[in-house]
Order: sequence, then structure tokens, then C-alpha cells
Amino acid sequence: MSKLRIPNFPDMQMGQVIVTLTITNRIDRVLAERGFIPTEQVRSSILNDVLVDTGATLLCLPAAAIAQLGLVLGGEASVETTAGVQKGRIFRDVELCFADRQGTFDCLELTEVPYALLGVIPMEVLGLEPDLKNRQLRMLPMNSEQTYLSIL
Repeated sequence: MSKLRIPNFPDMQMGQVIVTLTITNRIDRVLAERGFIPTEQVRSSILNDVLVDTGATLLCLPAAAIAQLGLVLGGEASVETTAGVQKGRIFRDVELCFADRQGTFDCLELTEVPYALLGVIPMEVLGLEPDLKNRQLRMLPMNSEQTYLSIL
């Protein structure tokens, strides 16, 4: 997959966080773990220019990334965009990996932009927090003394 290009906002660089993520077709991974397909057939991709977007709810992937992974369509949903409420397609079983944290999520297909967005739900589940001052994604603590997970 070619490198995804994010827009250059020269006047808005403060607070813009760009990260690298690995995305994998979770169904492929399960099939490989159970011996139904070779490990080499697990579809996966590294996305180098993912925009951390606290205004987005889900992981949002361009149509090309979704097609490359062969993701399963889960349905449609109404999505609030800058152009108003529109129908969007939701795809299932994207395994998302950042550093040593990983989880499986639904994703929203992006048809108007060629770059991916990391929304708040995957960040919360994985214990990630944008550090706007330093323009990086910070991992919240997960050790024997403190954790970002709670059941109160």
C-alpha cells in the first residue's frame, strides 16, 4: 500500500498528532492460528500517517485500506460529518496495533479523504491519550501498581 498523505495544516501544527499503526484482518489471523490458512496469507498493513482525531468516534480507514485487508461489511450507519449527516459503511474485525497495545475494532470507511483517522473509542480501549503539546500519542499506565482499566 502506498504511503497515505495527510493534509498539511501549516497554521494548525500545534496539537496535530500523527502516528503509525498496524492494521490486520482479524478473521485472517484466526484462520491462520487454527491452521486453515498459512500465516503468510494474513492480510496486514502498516499505516504511517494516521491522524489522531478526538472528534472521530471510531477508527476510520480509507476505502483502499479496507479493500487491501478484505474486511467484512458490517452494515451502514448515519455519520455526522462537516457536510452534515450522511450514510457511512461500517466494517468489522480490524485488529489495530500501536506499540505493544492491540485490540479488535469496527471501522468506518472514509471515501472523501485518503488518510486514516484514529478516533476516541480505540484510544480509550487501548489506553492511549493524545499529548497535544508534544504532538505524540501517550500510553497510559498498565502495570502491577496502576492501570487505565477500571470496574468501579
